[in-house]
Formats: sequence, C-alpha cells, structure tokens
Amino acid sequence: MKKKTRNVRKKKAAGLRPENLPSRVAGQHTLQEILSQPGTWLETARQFSNDVQLVKIYQSFSSQEPWLFVACGSSYYLSQTIAAQWTKLFPAPCTAVPGSEFLFAPDEILKRTAARQAVLLSRSGKTTEVLRAAELLITKNSIRTLGVTCNAHSALEELCTETLKLPWADEKSMVMTRSFTSILLLFESMGAKFAGDAGLASALDGLPEKTARWLDANVDKIRALGKKGRFADFVFLGQGAHYWLAQEAALKMTEMSSSYAQAYHTLEFRHGPKSIASRETLVTFLLSDAALEEELPLISELKKLGAATLVVANRATQELRRNSDLLIELGLDEPEYARMAMTAIPAQILGLAVGLRKGLNPDTPKNLTRAVVLGPNGKVLAKRRRN
Repeated sequence: MKKKTRNVRKKKAAGLRPENLPSRVAGQHTLQEILSQPGTWLETARQFSNDVQLVKIYQSFSSQEPWLFVACGSSYYLSQTIAAQWTKLFPAPCTAVPGSEFLFAPDEILKRTAARQAVLLSRSGKTTEVLRAAELLITKNSIRTLGVTCNAHSALEELCTETLKLPWADEKSMVMTRSFTSILLLFESMGAKFAGDAGLASALDGLPEKTARWLDANVDKIRALGKKGRFADFVFLGQGAHYWLAQEAALKMTEMSSSYAQAYHTLEFRHGPKSIASRETLVTFLLSDAALEEELPLISELKKLGAATLVVANRATQELRRNSDLLIELGLDEPEYARMAMTAIPAQILGLAVGLRKGLNPDTPKNLTRAVVLGPNGKVLAKRRRN
C-alpha cells in the first residue's frame, strides 16, 4: 500500500514540473517560440556546422535519385514545401505524401515515385502513421530512410537508416512554429549542399539576423490586424511552393483560433471559392516571383468585392499598398528559395492574435494532442500535453 502511495505521489510530482504546468498567460509559449525563430535557426546552423552525421547523409543519399517524403499535419506541408524546392534543384523528382496515404497504397506510391530513399518527418518522433510507414519501409530492403524529429530519443530513430534530431527547435506549445521553419532551413541548406550551389548556401547564412530585424518591425502590425478584425472566413493563397505554405498557414489559423480557414492555389480562387469574398473574409496572399504579375489583379478584384487583404510580398509597390489592408514586405535580396521560412511567419502571428482575441489559449488548442498516437483500433491514445 505504501509503495502504491509513493508511486501516486511521484506521478503527481511529475505533473507539477515547470514544463508540464499550464501557461499563466494565454499564448505566452507560442509567442515566445515565434519570436525565438532567428535564434533557433542560428542554433540549428551551429549544431550541424561540422556534423559527422550530415557528412554520412551526403554519402548515403543522392540528389540524382528520386526522394519520397512521408509525414502528417504540419510536417506534411513542410515536406511538400521541401519537395517542391528540391525538385527545382535536383535532376530527380521529389514527392511528399501523407503518412496515411502511404499506408493505404505503399506499393503504388513506390512504383509511381520510383523512390529508393525516403524521409520520414515527425516532430515528436511518435506519430503512429509515420512509425508504421517506417516499419513498412524496413521490409523494402533496398530503400534508405532518413528520420527527422525534434525528440532526442524516439522510436523513429530506431526504425530509420539515419536520423536528424533538432531537440532545441521543439516547442512547449502544441503547434509547430519554430520547428517547422528550422527543419525547412536545414533541408534548404542540405539541398544547396547536395546541388553544389555555394551561393544558395551562403544566402541562408544571413537570414536569422535579417529576420530578427523584420520581426521587430512587423510583429505588432500583424497582431493588430488579428486583434481588431471580426472575420468569419480566412483564406490563404499561394502558387508553387507557396501553396504549401498557404496550406500550413490555414492549419495554423485553424489550430490556434478554432477558425474556419481554407487554402488554394492563388489563381484557382477565381474558380468557385471567390463566392465567399465579403467584408467578413480575410484573404492572405503569399506572393511568388514566378506568378506575381498574374496574382496582382486578383488582389484588386477581391478588394472591390469587399474582402480584407493581407499581402506578404518580397518588395512593396504602390499597387500593392493601394490594394492591401496590410502589406508585409520581406525586403530580402536573397533568392526566393531562401525566403520561404520568413514567409511562413506572418500566418503564425496572425493565428495567435485571432486565437487570443477569441479568448482561447493557442498554447493548448482544444481537441488536439501534441502527437497523434493511435492504438490497434485506430483510436487516439496520447494524452493532452499541458503547458
């Protein structure tokens, strides 16, 4: 009986550790993690600057062969972003699929992609679909696997040929913010290395300092828009790789604020979805270099329909200022490849602000667990993590 009592006390004590305590101020962890991204990027670069494991990865994996990425949730949109960028850099195609899709049709996907190397992403290293995909890939003897996680000790590591771990980038809050952009920048750096593009690699080096200054200048503007607006619909638009950042942006808004958010390819918005444009709609444009001239007229069209517009562009123009309720300028000389991480941040700030305006705690969104861990019957097993 005494032993049982001691065990109960130990469990209660563990539950009162600082990392398990609820946030005293709603959204404080999420805000800190968003603002800490430049520092986290620097730490990521430092940790992998002379890493023997990266050398081993460059030797074991190839940019000349197709890549397959398998992930879920934010990690899936991250994978799609990386795959879109790497496909431009490498001679071989890169494809990303949700973990559940891979489990339903592994042979079909492997045949279609011709991939003999796979990346499995899971921030927690515990995501059931990703772990099952890793187990399945073990049976495919000729496929090399690279695990990516923010967990220093996870089951994913045991199932993969090689594993990249970024525990310093993990969040206390439930949603991915700095871990998303840190992994993105790591893979952008790896892509430049694989492609032998020293100029692209060096373009990433100055990003943390520039992003810190950019945050100082823009975070309050974005928060103000989220606080004052009373929007019923949130739409995020992007072309090319920006489409996957738009998908991630919509997910951030949904998670942090329990709001209805949608994402589309920018120019697809005219083909039906434009019907929701009204004074209760906030449309966010993530403008790309390739599609910029075609995207600009749509901003004007939606303003005339009464929708509010948030525009994230690398360079501001008079036309953009005229048609934007809020224009966020990145102002970077770096190529678009190196600007994607900064482009992801405005939606993180906006989602946080809208969630706080609605009286929610974005650190711990309702109905969610930090990792989706399923039992044999497909039911969620993981307990909600408290912060």
